[in-house]
Amino acid sequence: MPITAALVKQLRERTGAGMMDCKRALTEVDGDLERAAEFLRKAGQAKADRKAARVAAQGLVLLREDADRSRCVVLEINCETDFVAKDENFMRFAESLADLVLSREPADVEELLAMEVEGESVEALRRQLVAKIGENISVRRFELVSSSDVLGAYSHHGRIGTLVEMQGGSVDLARDLAMQVAAMSPRYVGWDDIPEAELAKEREILAVQAEKEGKPPHIVSKMVEGRLRKQFDAVTLSSQAFVKDPDKRVRDLLAQSGASVLRFLRYEVGEGIERREVDFVKEVREQASAK
Repeated sequence: MPITAALVKQLRERTGAGMMDCKRALTEVDGDLERAAEFLRKAGQAKADRKAARVAAQGLVLLREDADRSRCVVLEINCETDFVAKDENFMRFAESLADLVLSREPADVEELLAMEVEGESVEALRRQLVAKIGENISVRRFELVSSSDVLGAYSHHGRIGTLVEMQGGSVDLARDLAMQVAAMSPRYVGWDDIPEAELAKEREILAVQAEKEGKPPHIVSKMVEGRLRKQFDAVTLSSQAFVKDPDKRVRDLLAQSGASVLRFLRYEVGEGIERREVDFVKEVREQASAK
């Protein structure tokens, strides 16, 4: 049967695939709309498989809180480029995953991908989106925190998501500290959380550096402890200067409120993912030959 523009449009609206892909699919199955949709789904899975090895280090970090703020989700989903991270289809998929984690509480990413939504698994929907957008998409990680204490969350333009759990204090203070975690990237809540082995290693390094400066032994000891304090104060939440009022330390705010931080969580898009240098000419050739 003839492949009309109206038929191509109908298939595009149904599948979200590109115009030429829709026309090719309809041609392959002699204009049968159902078979064309199935053809595109199969082709999409093949494309998803080919793209799976490509590095996805851009993307979004999303937060979701329930109405009473007793539960909060932090989720990271990755794509290959910042352009796709702003794509409406990608953003809707990411938001639906955060909502799904909050409502159905999967244990891990594997369980999340296996969950069914309107008769299809999340993994199948991910593959369809890969085929539609043309980039590898990876659901990297999430954490669902449930607490009877105080939770404060902060999102920075979808690039950084943070969560602070406190005992005592207010939601406003918890949110301020979540903002602090986003801005200052602490590694520990307090000095008691720093491993002794790490402190010993840094003391040794700082001692060698001080001795090379020709300082006498009694001065070296004081220099090491002073530098150690400065170094770890910078990465310890309670010791950091408060970003909204640098004259105060976080520990002072906590003391004034009778509060203590139990833990914090910080996700940043692509952290720890090794990005590869891209040869764009080579990549275009590879993509052209794969079609």
